[in-house]
Amino acid sequence: MKLSRRMLLAGGAAALSAPLTARLAFAQEETIKVGILHSLSGTMAISETTLKDTMLMLIEAQNAKGGLLGKKLEAVVVDPASDWPLFAEKARELLTVDKVAAMFGCWTSVSRKSVLPVVEELNGLLFYPVQYEGEESSKNVIYTGAAPNQQAIPATDYFLNELGIQKFALLGTDYVYPRTTNNILEAYLKSKGIPAEDIFVNYTPFGHSDWAKIVADVVALGADGKKVGVISTINGDANIGFYKELAAAGVTADKLPVVAFSVGEEELSGLDTSNLVGHLAAWNYFQTAEAPDNAKFIADWKAFIKDDKRVTNDPMEAHYIGFNMWVNAVTAAGTTDVDPVLDALVGQKFPNLTGGMAELLPNHHLTKPVLIGEIRADGQFDIISQTEPVAGDAWTDFLPESAVLESDWKDLKCGMYNKDTKTCVQLKSNY
Repeated sequence: MKLSRRMLLAGGAAALSAPLTARLAFAQEETIKVGILHSLSGTMAISETTLKDTMLMLIEAQNAKGGLLGKKLEAVVVDPASDWPLFAEKARELLTVDKVAAMFGCWTSVSRKSVLPVVEELNGLLFYPVQYEGEESSKNVIYTGAAPNQQAIPATDYFLNELGIQKFALLGTDYVYPRTTNNILEAYLKSKGIPAEDIFVNYTPFGHSDWAKIVADVVALGADGKKVGVISTINGDANIGFYKELAAAGVTADKLPVVAFSVGEEELSGLDTSNLVGHLAAWNYFQTAEAPDNAKFIADWKAFIKDDKRVTNDPMEAHYIGFNMWVNAVTAAGTTDVDPVLDALVGQKFPNLTGGMAELLPNHHLTKPVLIGEIRADGQFDIISQTEPVAGDAWTDFLPESAVLESDWKDLKCGMYNKDTKTCVQLKSNY
């Protein structure tokens, strides 16, 4: 059969138009990918799995509102398995293979330190939702958890001023967050007149389970009649053994109170808390906060997870705030490109779940209220102290080398600006 020139042209046009139509359809179906970088196995799964579920809930809710920039959000979930080098590998995979617009993840500081050089090299964006030791400020990280001046220092003040604690046991898991936090607290306690011999410091590995000797040593600190308090930076499932040993040793909160920085509702949900009543935790949110936004968040969570026994906690609120600020910043910037989004993020305000307003500061930290909670028999907390919002400080005032530093990614474009020399120090990520 002979083909006319008109038939050949028509066929060619059809061949050209088909791929164009397919490309247009693909563009319309394209999603905005969001990386979720939380341990779903290993020692930190007890804390991090809930944060993965929280992100899935937030993404589902945003898609129900129409998505973002006219596109649906797609969650890309990976499991770094409580393996710190694997966090870096998974972050690189999310940024280079999956092309995520932002990542929400990490719990321990060692996992964040592992990811930090990757996001800085590839100009990624990480929202980090957990309290940490400070002493860091990266252009590529939004710190939605508490800095030491928003948790550790106020909790120590509560021990000193409200409970009259005279001796301090600083118990932590052996990694960067507890060690740096305790360095700050030691300096702070000494500035308050607590002698070095009245500060006991001990570190244990992840997953530590034999607490008998350590608890006995802490109890023995009070042999001279001075009142002892424990400040706990123990992380992960090691807390289960620690609190069980406290109960077995007959340690009650009235005699020897514990304030924890890494134990919340999720960790207590797996414990018999009847013997832990009165011990404390310092966070920026508790499920028992009485506020309309919190009531809605709890209801939405239980409806999403389909389990009325599942609880909410502080890092969940941090993801809630960070995610919504990111959505608003992307909307304002009109793009998911990291640099315009970062510019739009600074100054973002969003209601927190305790009734106030969170604001993202130029140092990439939030304003947050400080809450002290007392453990109840049901595993929830009675809020016994709450402050007005406190501005997160990237660099502590209680270490001389840090007191001269400030972070300002808006005007100074620097995370380590030396106020004395008026120069920007570029900290190289070498973790």
